Amino acid sequence: MGLTVFLLGLVYVLFIGVLLALRMSTSLVLVIAAAILFVQYFYSDKIALASMRGRIVQREDSPQAAQLHGIVDRLCAMADMPKPKVAISEFDIPNAFATGRNPKNSVVCATSGLLRRLDEQEVEAVLAHELSHVAHRDVLVMTIASFLGVVAGFLTRMELWFGGGFGGGGRDRNGNNSQGAGMVILLVSVVVYAISFLITRALSRYRELSADRSGAILIGHPSVLKSALIKITGEMGRIPTRDLRSASAFNAFFFAPAINKDSITGLFSTHPSLEKRIAQLDKLERDLAN
Repeated sequence: MGLTVFLLGLVYVLFIGVLLALRMSTSLVLVIAAAILFVQYFYSDKIALASMRGRIVQREDSPQAAQLHGIVDRLCAMADMPKPKVAISEFDIPNAFATGRNPKNSVVCATSGLLRRLDEQEVEAVLAHELSHVAHRDVLVMTIASFLGVVAGFLTRMELWFGGGFGGGGRDRNGNNSQGAGMVILLVSVVVYAISFLITRALSRYRELSADRSGAILIGHPSVLKSALIKITGEMGRIPTRDLRSASAFNAFFFAPAINKDSITGLFSTHPSLEKRIAQLDKLERDLAN
């Protein structure tokens, strides 16, 4: 985590240094990028719930809601953390996610597909993983980590849309070639976006492994989390591809990715490979048994 933050900070300093050297005013870009991240940070729970057809449920709403509240109550007591809002998504895809800027303003959501396919112990293991994200403020960390990528991506789009160094080409007041400066900004922005993207994905994979470990330790049975992970991954193969694609945009939120887009090296994946997650849980099971 420390290495990732250091690398992002280094790239950020270099990026701002290039912009300053080119005498470019980035006020508007930074204001827009900050506004996007403000919305993402403060309203991510509402956006995620609305997109996943999720709704906040009370204990008395249904037997499923009562079961879910009971599990979350038990886990929060064990973890000594505030209880988040509890939600159910009508998606049949077996999955769960948590979102919110801090433990006091968070939501943990399970899909109806998860509740239908997993037993109560396995559901508890999955929710322990998600509550670990909440306790460790992963949404805050990922929002901060993605800030530079958002700025660089926005600069790239601005240059592609308007061209000419954001000024239509020609020369500025000092006689400098603004089109050439714009091309430099475009090139640097693309490079920065690519580096930020890869670093953020690496952080996301580490975050998932950390949540697996914390969740397994919380329930005391890594094998149950392993069973849930294997069962969910297997059930994904039975879900229509169209439904999986409709949910794949939320892979970064999910317990397990709806569609696994791992490359050979896994550089572009939001989650570590199934094999790596299982290996960690197997090792943790042995450690806890000793």
